[in-house]
Amino acid sequence: MQPKKKPRGGELTDAEKERNRQISKQRIVVEHHIVGVKRSRIVHDTFRNRKLNYDDVVMETSCGLHNFRVTMRQRKSA
Repeated sequence: MQPKKKPRGGELTDAEKERNRQISKQRIVVEHHIVGVKRSRIVHDTFRNRKLNYDDVVMETSCGLHNFRVTMRQRKSA
């Protein structure tokens, strides 16, 4: 989803502004998760391994580690 751009020389309506806020809230959550997965340097850096399906395994492992970190953080605070 893309936010509605302000027209040249005009303003957005209140409904369009509210819709942009909702889109922004969702994008922030998604971007924070992407950054959390990229904490694994193997995902962040250029991947040069040519083994078949190895990049999928690396991404799944990094996502699993991120999910584990998030659940452990939630358990500590609860």
